[in-house]
Amino acid sequence: MGHGGNVIDELMTDHREVEELFGRIEALPPGDSKRKLYADQVTIELVRHSVAEEQYLYPAVRRHVEGGDAIADREIEDHAEAEQIMKDLEGCDVGDTAFNRLVNRLTTEVRAHIADEEQNLFPKLRAACPPEALDELGDKVRMAKKTAPTRPHPAAPDKPPANKLLAPGTGLVDRLRDALSGRGKKP
Repeated sequence: MGHGGNVIDELMTDHREVEELFGRIEALPPGDSKRKLYADQVTIELVRHSVAEEQYLYPAVRRHVEGGDAIADREIEDHAEAEQIMKDLEGCDVGDTAFNRLVNRLTTEVRAHIADEEQNLFPKLRAACPPEALDELGDKVRMAKKTAPTRPHPAAPDKPPANKLLAPGTGLVDRLRDALSGRGKKP
């Protein structure tokens, strides 16, 4: 992740990457070990994406979009639900009976969230926010994703300033754990 462009273009590219990973999972038969590898990659990408949105996108929505507080609160609730599913999924082996159920729930939740952002939130933000501000937000989101956690932490703060203070340290620990375990390596 880290594609360039304004915040909306950046986040929509992330959405396409996540959708591609969901497609790879769905194309494999239940029990295939690559399903777990792809589920781990989806989790890594979604956590980084969500943290960046919570740090920069949603505060901008609150500031610039009419009714932005309610919109941002709803989006953060969606993130919390997906993050709990990812946390539950993290503890599952591909052979566990819960694995397929959790992957299906995550896919459904995330696809609905993406559709809502792309059809409602992004057009409102684009209309309310100057292009220069959208470009600056894109840069901030890209930087945030570089230091963001890669594992779900449902109890972590999801609003500034606490999330901006804690996420980089948590992200460092997550990336060390990933490197030691080999988690997130492409198949």
